[in-house]
Amino acid sequence: MQSYSAISLLRHALGGHRRWPPAWRSPVPKRHYDVVIVGAGGHGLATAYYLANRYGIRDVAVLEKGWLGGGNSGRNTQVCRSNYFYPESAAFYEHSLQLFESLSADLNFNIMFSPRGNLELSHGLEELEINRRWANAMTLNGIDSELLDREDIRRMVPILDLDCRFPIVGGFVQHRAGIARHDAVAWAYARAASASGVDIVQGCEVTGFESDDGRIRAVHTNQGSIGGDRFALCVAGNSSALAAQAGLQLPIESIALQAMVTEPIKPVLHTVIGSAVIHCYVSQSDRGEIVIGGGADPFHSYAQRGVLPTTRDNAAAVRELIPSFGRLRVMRQWAGVCDIAPDSSPVVGRTAIENLYVSTGWGTGGFKAIPAGGDTLAWTIAHAEPHPLLRPFSLDRFETGQLVDEGAAAGVAH
Repeated sequence: MQSYSAISLLRHALGGHRRWPPAWRSPVPKRHYDVVIVGAGGHGLATAYYLANRYGIRDVAVLEKGWLGGGNSGRNTQVCRSNYFYPESAAFYEHSLQLFESLSADLNFNIMFSPRGNLELSHGLEELEINRRWANAMTLNGIDSELLDREDIRRMVPILDLDCRFPIVGGFVQHRAGIARHDAVAWAYARAASASGVDIVQGCEVTGFESDDGRIRAVHTNQGSIGGDRFALCVAGNSSALAAQAGLQLPIESIALQAMVTEPIKPVLHTVIGSAVIHCYVSQSDRGEIVIGGGADPFHSYAQRGVLPTTRDNAAAVRELIPSFGRLRVMRQWAGVCDIAPDSSPVVGRTAIENLYVSTGWGTGGFKAIPAGGDTLAWTIAHAEPHPLLRPFSLDRFETGQLVDEGAAAGVAH
């Protein structure tokens, strides 16, 4: 793998940028691998990278029915934060945020991580008390948080309308949170994994499984049968459908979550803002676009698009908070397919099928979990036992009743 640096950029510039090597290989799949990962999104690629680089398992294939990063990894609002309430979730997402902070250097690829902070607004004294409890829980979990009053928020985000329909009385901020370029994260992991010997096979759709004695022996694909010793499903909203083909039932519901961006403008918004009452979250990208998200569609769907009423509601919510944004034109809109578990927490690790692992249930927090999700699932596969951070998120919690209800941490209702 060629190192990216100022010197290599200058050298290739003198040659007209005609000799850059491919960022990753496009191999023909072998007939058998130690580990077969289905899904070349952020979680699948991160799992493959950590298997190869931390745990010495390099005979790995990542199978993708479309193109690399074409699913939810390229269809999100790129927020990175660890402001969760319960200790189990806080520890996991804090691990992920710490990995994000050094990921550009670790992978020699600029993921454009920008720790601009994440501000959660309070629109009444009752909500302020709830957010105060949330911020205090973060502090007890060793995660940075700061309570803000109305004047603090006015100084922090002057363009906010503090006297909107639901007046803003305060809030709290996690200063280390921020955003990262979503496609760059997928590309960075793909490049590093490929350089470590991982085969990333695009256009390879898994159509079925071959099982024997409670184990998966192979996956059937449009490029032939591919055998393996261990298998992992990292396919987000399609997890329940694919797992059913292997004989495994997952407690997952799939819904479309929309987002949109406006035309680019000069820098005016220097943090990520979320409002559970007004029902939206908004930030400004490195290109100047205003990135807008809100509530999910109110019905189950596998479509990577949204419905107009949700788009309209998201736009109206942002105008309520920042009226000046009402003059902007929307450039594009998209949706990801979210996999939501009953307690709004992920389902990661081993399953009832001996050599089948899953990474699902990320809901609306899948992007921020990519580094930790890949690292801990790779550890689990390599050691054949749950990583300590994953023990609370095992599939059997729905039998024991030890749920981790993090529905409020989404910031808006999903």
